[in-house]
Amino acid sequence: MGERKLLSTYEKALAINLDPLTYGVFAEIGAGQETANWFFRVSASAGTVAKTISAYDMTMSDALYGKAKRYVSQERLHSMLAYEYDLLDKRLSPKRGSDTTFFSFCNTVRARGYKDTGECHGWLGVRFQLRPGQEPCEIVLHLRLLDETNSEQMDALGRVGVNLIYAAFKHRDSLRDFVESLTDSVSSGRVEVDMLRFDGEGFRYVDNRLCALQLVQSGLTDAAMFNKDGEVVQAADALYKRPLLLLRGSFDPVLKLHLDMLNQSKDVFFNTMETEQQSRTIELCEISMNNLLRDGEVDHGDFIDRADALQALGKTVLISSSAEFHRIATYLSRYTAEPIAIILSIGLLNELFKEKWSANLPGGILESFGRLFKNRVQLYVYPWHNTRSKELVTADNFKAPENWQFFYQHLLHNKRVRSVGVGDLSLLAKTGRKILSDIETGEPGWEQWVPEEAHVIVRRQHQSARHAGPGS
Repeated sequence: MGERKLLSTYEKALAINLDPLTYGVFAEIGAGQETANWFFRVSASAGTVAKTISAYDMTMSDALYGKAKRYVSQERLHSMLAYEYDLLDKRLSPKRGSDTTFFSFCNTVRARGYKDTGECHGWLGVRFQLRPGQEPCEIVLHLRLLDETNSEQMDALGRVGVNLIYAAFKHRDSLRDFVESLTDSVSSGRVEVDMLRFDGEGFRYVDNRLCALQLVQSGLTDAAMFNKDGEVVQAADALYKRPLLLLRGSFDPVLKLHLDMLNQSKDVFFNTMETEQQSRTIELCEISMNNLLRDGEVDHGDFIDRADALQALGKTVLISSSAEFHRIATYLSRYTAEPIAIILSIGLLNELFKEKWSANLPGGILESFGRLFKNRVQLYVYPWHNTRSKELVTADNFKAPENWQFFYQHLLHNKRVRSVGVGDLSLLAKTGRKILSDIETGEPGWEQWVPEEAHVIVRRQHQSARHAGPGS
């Protein structure tokens, strides 16, 4: 595949205006008509724009799109897209439906207001036909606006809106090009795209979990997530006011050990909270990008296999670019003020005291721990069986590196680090690496280490790897 040609916002808007196939409506609420304005700013806007509208008054907005619990929400965006598209199709299809691909572009946004310091974000979407006369498809994204001023946010919003429309018509055959084009002409650090989803019959072969992965891989967000049904979800909605249990791992393969780590940690976690709080707790299985690399590249098929196995066990999956623990803790704390438990092994606990994980922090290891425990975060440490000494190593008898032993005891005493039990000691008899080796070489008996629900998926994953051969 050739290198994608970079076009300016002006060039993209003009290209759409000059395309005789595309014709649509724009409905933008919350930050001006910044996307539509680009199509008026360049020549030939009559070739694209059937109508533009803003409905800032809630009564007017409700009259058009129906009432909504929240006005800056995915629910509101969907009603806007459907209403505007259906009206356009109804009015113009008899006249030009045979040679036009209709679209509706909508956004609902909370931009920076007067003396406003709250979270600025928005939902953007385009509902459009792939070919004249076809049923429409839909592409939706969630955008965080990171600029400090309203004018800067409006500028970024308009550019991303043009990029989305252009990508819908010009880049839909390449997920990577589609995703990376969303921030064309928007400098790094101005926006974050943390959710992207394709819907409709024309996109029935699109796996939206790969959209989540591509957002992280291309650097548009630090993390993205999807639920046990494989539906991509926006973190602020999914994690809001929820206590969190997060298990970090490669999950290659997913093991009974992983389930025991979650269950044992949950027992300790729930002892600290009321029943109502327990019912709101969400379990996350997080895979960082460095655990997906094979020969320096991300294996998308391998990622889907791991995701399928976790979903078969009813788990929500978080994919992140955060190898450092303090970064994932900061990310989670952005969305909830409730308790957060990060579950890890003794081996990973030992890793936290290595300087490589804090090399970019002026305060070194102390700063990394400070950031990690800044909010209501605790480390839940699962035991390890030392095969040489036959000792069961727990958080309580773990020996930190010599210079950090008193500091570690401080963390234990203040319950920033908590010890969890093990439900079945036999689960510690084999390492995950050894089990993976058994699976890859076809050794019998690996099934006893893997949950039954994941057997078919793990077998499929590693049979295809064997057939592909080494280095493929």
